[in-house]
Amino acid sequence: MISTPVASWAESVLTIGMTAADIPRTSGQPDQGFEGNRFTGIPMYDALTHWDLSSETEASVVIPGLATNWAVNPDDQTRWTFTLREGVTFHDGTPFTAEAVVWNVQKVLDDTAPHFAPDQVGATASRMPTLRSASVIDDYTVELVTSQPDAFLPLNMTMLFMASPTHWQALFDAVDAGITNPTERAAAAWTAFAADPSGTGPFMGETLVPRERFEMVRNPNYWDPARTPTIDRVVLVPLPDANARTAALLSGQVDWIEAPAPDAIPRILSEGNTVYSNPQPHVWPWQLSFVEGSPWLDRRVRHAANLCVNREELRVLLGGYMGVPQGTVGPDHPWWGNPSFEITYDPDAARALMAEAGFGPDNPLTVTVQTSASGSGQMQPVTMNEYVQQNLADCFFDVQLDVIEWNTLFNNWRGGALSEGARGADAINVSFATMDPFFAMVRFVSTQTFPPVSNNWGYFGNDEFDALIADARTSFDDTQRDAALARLHARVVEEAPFVWIAHDVGPRAMSSAVGGVVQPRSWFIDIAPMTIADEG
Repeated sequence: MISTPVASWAESVLTIGMTAADIPRTSGQPDQGFEGNRFTGIPMYDALTHWDLSSETEASVVIPGLATNWAVNPDDQTRWTFTLREGVTFHDGTPFTAEAVVWNVQKVLDDTAPHFAPDQVGATASRMPTLRSASVIDDYTVELVTSQPDAFLPLNMTMLFMASPTHWQALFDAVDAGITNPTERAAAAWTAFAADPSGTGPFMGETLVPRERFEMVRNPNYWDPARTPTIDRVVLVPLPDANARTAALLSGQVDWIEAPAPDAIPRILSEGNTVYSNPQPHVWPWQLSFVEGSPWLDRRVRHAANLCVNREELRVLLGGYMGVPQGTVGPDHPWWGNPSFEITYDPDAARALMAEAGFGPDNPLTVTVQTSASGSGQMQPVTMNEYVQQNLADCFFDVQLDVIEWNTLFNNWRGGALSEGARGADAINVSFATMDPFFAMVRFVSTQTFPPVSNNWGYFGNDEFDALIADARTSFDDTQRDAALARLHARVVEEAPFVWIAHDVGPRAMSSAVGGVVQPRSWFIDIAPMTIADEG
């Protein structure tokens, strides 16, 4: 039974059933993958730059957030100037200024800072790996410094959420005087901050019950009138099991569920609910290991696996709620690059490649894939992995599945194929967003993003890929950058460090009472402009 708040007669409440097994971290830098950003990041916090989530038909692009504009120094392309929005206040009433930006950079990059938050580093620093420091120019101007020229920085900055330094300091000062160790005292302050957060976002955190629910209330003083909520309260409920989510929606216990089970969608629709979906920059793959002894070191094996998955049939199995990939991006994308290897369904060609590599029906290749039974963007991981397992068995693969909890899997993703958490896995199944060059490609194929720096779990990379990345990263002209990224994407597909299985369309089911819904071409969605009708 889901515990929901007792609302006053006038209060409007939106209750969301998440795929996560626990409430994502609420202190500013969420965990639980991008589901955390979607539900405890974007609603309560702002970043210097935002994703435009206002269109169902146009690609989501970066727009001003807490920064109104930004520019790279033409004489030193490792230095960026961001001009900040004036008149913004944190939920505690204190002003947002350049000092707050510096403080928030330090919380994840400066381990000597008194407010350094080690538990927030993994989900943040790996997403903006070249950022090194921030400094105040004046109250509403800040300089950010990168380790190398990096044209991707404005996109990366969508991931650094701004928490209130003043509120944190008050909680730090109120920590039990018996805790004298500065590190322990800071950790205690961050724990208190999680229960009583303060950002600048359209919603304010109110009640946190770990593993049970989190409640946010509207911020009537939000700086953007277009995103000032009309919904009074949002309640997040962890429901990792798809059947439990469906039952909660059908019984009226929640108004919105993520990732409904495909076989439940006809009933969901028949009872007057709405299912939203849209092609999204989000990939569901196996990411392969390239460490010594990995079965994937032979490119023929990698190509064979990509040729042995019947993605069209899988799409039917998922009720049509997936896209069929030909790479990380599709042929209509400016980064496509026309790779020479075509990802299609050709089991005969796959078996021929496996035979060349020395495998056959009496000598299958054993591979272990680490995955989870649920989680942000994992679609239907058990169904999909078992289906791929059966497909690959026809091409002389013996696939073993190591199923673990989602957030543990996500942490292992940063740990790498050589970590203890990998448990000897040869591949990992973590879906990922592809809305910017770093997220889509760079973090998976650069020698500079080996664990623990970022998500190159399989240690794939070489001088050629580093040079292609450098070309893109140092191209500050959009057309030139797209051309460089197209060359990179073509080589990624040709070398196949993934088995590309599906592109996500982000199905979510909502009660007819939920209005103002825009399902953008993004992994994120904006709750702030939504409405909810009184069905009582």
